[in-house]
Parts: sequence; C-alpha cells; structure tokens
Amino acid sequence: MTYKKRLPYRHGIPASLPAGGRWGGGCLCLLSVLLLAATSCVKDELHHTPHPDTGKIAVTADWSGRGEGVDIPAEWTVAMGGYTGTETGGTHVPDYLFSPGDYTLAVYNTPRGITITGTTATIAPETKSGGDSFITGTPGWLLTSVQEVTVEADADYELTAPMRQHVRQLTLVIESTGDAAGRIESIEGSLSGAAGTLDFAAGTYGAASDVALHFTKLTEGDDAGKWTATVWLLGVTGGQRLAATLAYTSGNPQDTRLESDLTEVLKDFNSSGAGSFTLSGTIAETPTEAGVEAGITGWEKIDGGGVDAEM
Repeated sequence: MTYKKRLPYRHGIPASLPAGGRWGGGCLCLLSVLLLAATSCVKDELHHTPHPDTGKIAVTADWSGRGEGVDIPAEWTVAMGGYTGTETGGTHVPDYLFSPGDYTLAVYNTPRGITITGTTATIAPETKSGGDSFITGTPGWLLTSVQEVTVEADADYELTAPMRQHVRQLTLVIESTGDAAGRIESIEGSLSGAAGTLDFAAGTYGAASDVALHFTKLTEGDDAGKWTATVWLLGVTGGQRLAATLAYTSGNPQDTRLESDLTEVLKDFNSSGAGSFTLSGTIAETPTEAGVEAGITGWEKIDGGGVDAEM
C-alpha cells in the first residue's frame, strides 16, 4: 500500500504543494473563487440586518390618550439624537441609522400659538391695545411623548409613542347678584399664573404669565344671565388670581373691581386629565368708602364641563 502524506490546509487550501503536484494554476483559481463565495455567505449569516454596525427605528404614534373632540394632528415630529423628521402618516421610519447607545426619543406636534425648542414648549405672546402683555389664550392642542431608547448594532426597533395631551380648556362661569346685576354691560379681566412654558420631558411648568379673559353674557338655557369666559392653557404654575372690571350701563354705578384667588381650586388642573375644566362662582358685592368692591364666593368645579365652549 502506498501512503501519500497529507499537506497542511489553511481555509481549505494546501499550505504548500510539491513541485509537479496535481494542483494546477487553474484549479487554484477555481478554488479561490469558491472559497470567496463561501466566506461571503458566512458573513451574511452572521448579521440580521443590512446595517450590521448601526440600528434603525420605526415610530408609531398612539393618539388614544387625547381628549374628546381633539383631532389627530395633520403633522407630527420625531426627534432622537442628531435626527429630526416630520410625518403625516401613522408610522415614521427615518431614513437614518443610529450608532449604538442611549437616546431620548421625543415625539410631538407643533400647534398654532406654540413653539418647540428641544423638549420645551413655549406659548406665544399676545399684546393688547392697552399695552398689557399676555400670552395667547387660544393655542392649539399640544400632544407629546418622551421615552428612553437603547440602540444596539445590527437591530431594528418598532417603537410606540403614547401621546399625552397638555393644552386644556378652562371655563369660568360667574353669576352676579345685587341691585346692579342687571345693569352689567361688560366684564373684562385676566388670570395670572398661566404657564408660559412646559418642559414635557421633565414635566415642569414655568414662566408664570397673565392670560386675558373676555366674558360674555349667556342669554339662553339654564345659565341665562350668567357671564362666562373660556381660555385654553398649557398649564398653571405658581398662584392663580382673577382680576376683572365690571362696567355698567350709562356708568351707573361706577366700574367695580373684581378680584378672586383661584389657586386652591386650580391646584389639580395640570394633573387631573385632558377634559375641560369648568369653575362656577357667585359675585358678592361689598360696599366701601370708595364705592363697591366685588369678590367671588363658593367657587365650584362643574363635573362634565357644564357650559359648552367651542375652541
């Protein structure tokens, strides 16, 4: 029996060949091609995506947490790391790959009267003819979502963003009593302590501001004769105080100053849901040496909104 010594192999190719051996140049070329193809197949099998060194995301917005009558925004924004993109459909798939690491994913819309910088929403200012500065009392509905995301290489992520509503309707209903109640011609005023900013990642409100209140007299229904004002607020911060002036027909009596502290009754405004928030109170007039002053007695929250006020 003749014994032929086996040559050492490296990746399936002999390390050396004896002179005059059977391995010709053509065979070596063919084997090299086959080896390259086999190596490529192995490499593909080691990765699960076409982006083996990075991660890719798809973000679906869940709008189920918005309040009744609040439409899904026509356009919304996704921001994460160095990427910011807008979407008009239900799911946003960025044409962008993320390096492995930890990220904050912020999803939000940009309604009228509000600007967004990072994760801070700011209410637009509003200057009245008298020169007083207020923030707008009619911003659009703001919905946001923030979550922490860890991205690994060679992975795709399908993320859901539960959207939370922040802007909320506040309606004040006041009933006037006394001899001059029927002669009230107008009630104009403001509410202090309206939040001018919201960091929706941290959940913190800031920039306590004034918002103008324009009261109108109800002429129909069970609340006929009462006065009502409605504003839409990003939130409240600090203390809230109502200050208004009651003007009477023919100036008789003279204008009455109305003041009332709403801090206690609005303490849950930011945290008690997305529905409308309605307060009802009665004007109590107090004679003074300078005339008559007025305050509100018995502020009560009306469940279910009470008075209908369209945005």
